[in-house]
Amino acid sequence: SFYEELLCHGILKPLMAPVEGMVAKEGSCNYMAPQGISSVVKYYLNQSAGADVFYEQHVTCISLRDGKWEVSRKTGPPEQFDIVILTMPVPQILQLQGDIVNIINESQKQQLESVSYSSRYALGLFYEAGTRIDVPWAAQYITDNPCIRFISIDNKKRNIESPEIGPSVVVHTTVAFGSEYLDSDPAEVQQLILSHLERIVPSLPKPASIKCQKWRYSQVTKAVPNSPGQMILHTQPLLICGGDGFTCSNFDGCIDSALSLAEAVKSHL
Repeated sequence: SFYEELLCHGILKPLMAPVEGMVAKEGSCNYMAPQGISSVVKYYLNQSAGADVFYEQHVTCISLRDGKWEVSRKTGPPEQFDIVILTMPVPQILQLQGDIVNIINESQKQQLESVSYSSRYALGLFYEAGTRIDVPWAAQYITDNPCIRFISIDNKKRNIESPEIGPSVVVHTTVAFGSEYLDSDPAEVQQLILSHLERIVPSLPKPASIKCQKWRYSQVTKAVPNSPGQMILHTQPLLICGGDGFTCSNFDGCIDSALSLAEAVKSHL
């Protein structure tokens, strides 16, 4: 039903573009988001019946105050909440300060500490409108390069090629490269990726701009044992965590965790 709704509203569309080297799982369907994956999140936020959404609030500390959760952040005063749901990467839950440190029991702590993630870099190359990128594919998995695992001509993959919008290329590094250069100088990493990219696709024109993005927590390689979808850390007031660290790193995993979180929260209202 989630896929049907998103397809109906044009948020998702079937992936029709050729992707070289993709391993197709039997019975699976692949989709793409024409306006980017953030459009899926924005769609659901718009369904949330007028919830106030605040971005870039870096939570640092969670403590109990008068039967509520007091949440502190890097900038601005602390705020109090009746229920707190945490969906950040599991290692970041364990880095939070305050009463939460002692609220997480030893068994839960062991389960949370067992979660592991791959790390990788993503590189975006952005071109002026009218630039031609002459390759026969929309995206390609690379198997024989120590640095690059995936290249996508993103507007081609999303089937939104237009003379008014410049093309863009997205590059994902291998897990091994991401791990080796995780704490390296970003400018050095960017140059390394570009040098490998030039060897793989020598015909690429010079981009108008480049963005290099580090994903310290890219995909879950080992989830919380038995993939429960969520974990209740405290019942009154409710403190609960979930996300792909409690299932798996794909859209189905996110839906499974969201449904599990919703059921748990509903039973506490």
